[in-house]
Amino acid sequence: MDDEHTQKALGCYGHPLAKTPNIDGLAASGTRFEDAYTNCPICIPSRASFATGRYVHEIGAWDNAFPYEGRNLSWGHRLQSAGTRTVAAGKLHYRNSDLPTGFDEQIIPLHAPNKGIGDIFSSVRDNLGLPVRLNNERMSDEIGPGESSYIKYDREVTELACQWLREEAPNNQRPWAFFVSLTCPHFPLIAPPEYYEMYPLDEISLPKEHASGTNTWHPWIKSLHECAPYEVYFNEEKKRVAIASYLGMCSFADSNVGKILGALTEAGLKDSTRIIFASDHGDNLGARGLWGKSTMYEESVAIPTIVSGPDIPAGKSSATPVSLVDLFPTILQGTGIEPEREDRDLPGISLFESANSPDNPHREIFSEFHALGAITGLFMLRRGKFKYIHYTNYQPELFNLKSDPEELNDLSRKPSHQGILRDLETRLRTITDLEAVDRQAKADQAALVERHGGREAVIKMGNNFASLPPGEGE
Repeated sequence: MDDEHTQKALGCYGHPLAKTPNIDGLAASGTRFEDAYTNCPICIPSRASFATGRYVHEIGAWDNAFPYEGRNLSWGHRLQSAGTRTVAAGKLHYRNSDLPTGFDEQIIPLHAPNKGIGDIFSSVRDNLGLPVRLNNERMSDEIGPGESSYIKYDREVTELACQWLREEAPNNQRPWAFFVSLTCPHFPLIAPPEYYEMYPLDEISLPKEHASGTNTWHPWIKSLHECAPYEVYFNEEKKRVAIASYLGMCSFADSNVGKILGALTEAGLKDSTRIIFASDHGDNLGARGLWGKSTMYEESVAIPTIVSGPDIPAGKSSATPVSLVDLFPTILQGTGIEPEREDRDLPGISLFESANSPDNPHREIFSEFHALGAITGLFMLRRGKFKYIHYTNYQPELFNLKSDPEELNDLSRKPSHQGILRDLETRLRTITDLEAVDRQAKADQAALVERHGGREAVIKMGNNFASLPPGEGE
């Protein structure tokens, strides 16, 4: 897993510039899912959902101050109970290393900031309005070629992962599962110079604007921008540098994936190991004047997902929509473990099963968001060619991703689409009570803010720009 890797920024997903030969090769050797999604477009909730196979509202992982603590059973717990060795290297973004989250060993883990407390600033979502986040200029200032703590960290994670695969994996007397988690291309948008130089600025296109030709935002999105106004600090040159940096970081992440896969091959284990590649969420990367994640547009919510290995079709592109909750049953199936009774209500389907089955393009995918800049609850349902975005107390959006893959034509007010709009909202409400979830998220967040001194005290504490790697200090 890498971090904040929008699906569109890979060669195998059709990007005209992205140089990602190792991940592209993995896709060629296995099955690539064309329509893959995060279940929450922000780090800590998406990783809690990935760990447990459950949606954010089921486990109360509302924002980056509600990290996974091990109370809901994870796929790691299931593997441990079955005698499988579980090891993680790199970013987990859980509460801390001491809690029983399903790993026998954690190698230089990155966990929630502020000594596991997380970013409480995002939990301020009361009737007084959303506070404006601090340090927004860092998004446009910390760009270009150079070195960052994330680059150093990913180099170390990769080195230690390769070492484990060469030295530990071949000597295991029992089955094992190894989760390697990189931080790039998560901002700050700084790329190693040799990777940044792969993307000349005169080849970088500016991000797309709204269909109107300006940043004409939906009212909910306008509120998000006012909370985190990254766009105001960019000019055209900075946008090109930032995008070139991001693509360079994608190529850097790809190089690390290549090293890890190479170590697996050197250990003689490639032919007997199933491999999953995914990201936790995407990045708007300037599209519509938005940076970071936190929306249900494809740039933010769509992720790469690839499976490869024994009994997985090679060179297949699957049109079955999938999401991160599918990894729980995938990992169980990959290690030959039967689900327990309490797992049977999980919403996911094994990616291995989907890869070996006829495509089901009408499978429904759900995502939600209650964190940074969310004035109210945000929900998404993808079914077939349509994506329905539900903003609690606001007008929804509806897109036909087949005829309008860039999501420039909102169909929600078109008389011809009122039937599908109502149908998708009805289907969304079969998954959960949208208004009740919105109330519960805000209540839990308000209680957390109160425990830390109240609104003004939390705002004074400030926000985190990005979680620091271990040893960097806070």
